[in-house]
This record gives sequence, structure tokens and C-alpha cells, in this order.
Amino acid sequence: MVKLTRIYTRGGDRGETSLGDGARVPKHALRVAAYGTVDEANSVIGLARLHTKDEADAMLARVQNDLFDLGADLCTPSGGTREAKALRIVDAQIERLEREIDEMNEALKPLDSFILPGGSPAAAYLHLARTVMRRAERLTAELAILETINPAALRYANRLSDHLFVLARYLNDKGKKDVLWVPGGNR
Repeated sequence: MVKLTRIYTRGGDRGETSLGDGARVPKHALRVAAYGTVDEANSVIGLARLHTKDEADAMLARVQNDLFDLGADLCTPSGGTREAKALRIVDAQIERLEREIDEMNEALKPLDSFILPGGSPAAAYLHLARTVMRRAERLTAELAILETINPAALRYANRLSDHLFVLARYLNDKGKKDVLWVPGGNR
């Protein structure tokens, strides 16, 4: 468990931060951008949870915890001195997302248009979280080209974006309040 007794350390005052293995890197490093964007998505999910309840809220609570796991995974380079103790995303977390997606999707009618973000406050925030998570996924994919990462981390980011999309539709009265794109509708 993490114990924080002091919030500021002054360690980043020169534009560097520490990774999970203790290495110091610039705050603009790709790895830092990837896990920082995961943190940003987690914050948006926190906003969405202000508008959810019951099982949807429970799903998002699990996702928020998973996102801290994902951040820890991305923060700790593979093969480093702390690899044996590194917290990594595992397939069971991805499989849970897939089960939840399938269960929610059964209640939704198939799409015949793209969806505009909105409908309900919860859905609008989940669409925002989805787009932030897609950015985190792109950064993680780029990082995977340059460094070795846990492949499950990238799969989790991809699947979570899908999960947030389906949950947004589900919370829009099972898709009935989805806002559909009308191609060329304003010409």
C-alpha cells in the first residue's frame, strides 16, 4: 500500500520525475505522457460517476481502480530493477471489460449512424473519458514501439475505450437517447 505523508517533494522542480523503478526522466517523456493521460481519463470518469448509480457506478469504480493499476504498469519500465514487484495489468481485467461490454451491448440496438457525444450528463462525460482514453492508447502504442511494455496494458486501454462507448450508450436509456450524426445535415 502507498503511504503519502508529504505531497510536495520538490523533486520535479527542474522538470524531471521519477518512474516506478526510481529512474529520473523528463516530465515530457513519452512514458510519463502515457500514464499521465491515463490519470486524466480517470479524472473524467470521476466526473461521470457523479451522474451514475447502481451497477454502472460499480463498473466505473472498478475501472478507476484498474486505471491506477494501468498507470503503475506504465510507470514501471519492463525488465528494470523492480520488475519482480511491478504491478501489471492482467488478462482477467481485460476479460472482465469484455464480459461487461457483451452484457450491456445485448440490450442495445445496432447502430446505423455514428454517435455524437451527449444525450445525458453521464454519457457525455463517458464520451469525453473515451476520447481521453483513446489518446492514452495512442501514446501507449507509440511507447510500445520504442520500449518494451506489458502487452496487456495496451489491450486494456483499447478495450476500455470500447467499454466506455458502450456504457455511454447504455446510460442513454439503452441507446434511445443517443444523439446520432446526420451526415451533411447542416448544408
